[in-house]
Amino acid sequence: MARGLRETGRLDEVVRTCIGCRQRADKTTLVRVVAVREPTTTVVRPDSRGTLPGRGAHLHPTTRCLELAIRRKAFGRALRVEGPLDLSELAGIVETA
Repeated sequence: MARGLRETGRLDEVVRTCIGCRQRADKTTLVRVVAVREPTTTVVRPDSRGTLPGRGAHLHPTTRCLELAIRRKAFGRALRVEGPLDLSELAGIVETA
């Protein structure tokens, strides 16, 4: 049985907000992404293990949420990066999910 916040000092479920649809969801149902600077561009990489360094953002692994995030320009704001972003790795993961 899960103990509550008062007993352990932490939440039972970790909740994050999808940068595409802006809905709150359990962390395990979202994909964490991070921005990795390359010599010519910044690549948005999925971080399935949650161990890559840097600021992360969360996204539902659906085409709809990816398209909403791109249209709203949410990746740059959430990851606090400027300039063009390469989303090809992320698009490949979302299509297969």
